Amino acid sequence: MMLSAELLRRTLATVLGLAKAQGGFDYRLIGTAADLLRGIPIEPGDVDFLMRARADVDTFARALAPYRCLSPPTWMPCCVQYYAAFEVDGVQVDASTVESSSQSPFIEAFGSGPWTHFSEIAVADTRIPVVAPELRLATELCRDRKDQTAIITRWMRDHGCDAPLLRNAMEARGIDKATQSSVLAAIAGR
Repeated sequence: MMLSAELLRRTLATVLGLAKAQGGFDYRLIGTAADLLRGIPIEPGDVDFLMRARADVDTFARALAPYRCLSPPTWMPCCVQYYAAFEVDGVQVDASTVESSSQSPFIEAFGSGPWTHFSEIAVADTRIPVVAPELRLATELCRDRKDQTAIITRWMRDHGCDAPLLRNAMEARGIDKATQSSVLAAIAGR
């Protein structure tokens, strides 16, 4: 099921309401759901929560126990992450740690990047920490997802961009200089 902005907001309200009853967890909204919540016209297939610690994934799983479990909390050595997934009213909702070490503070899903570069977006009575779009764009460039990259680039052109942050994020993800220049020029409207 593809997520609309309305369905995303309802799903987030449900998940975070249940989490609050369990004491909450330390997280960032990442991935394409972060883009959609920010207003970027992307169609996510799921909702991804990055958790700071494995205990946060366990809290997430306890909170969502009334829903269909797609994956109980599991250590995935191939991905270096502790992961759980549930289906909440037809929407796949994932939570994971990403335990790869990184000295870079400019990567979306690991190291200090998501904990440093984010903003909060209100959903109902909750402020949701959402990873910076500059880090999201660098991830999509790294994955060579041209459709997603084009959509985020256009949105940044129209809504603004922290160019130094984007440059650092692209550098951290190993994006070649020509692509970096091209993306920055497109955002600047050149």
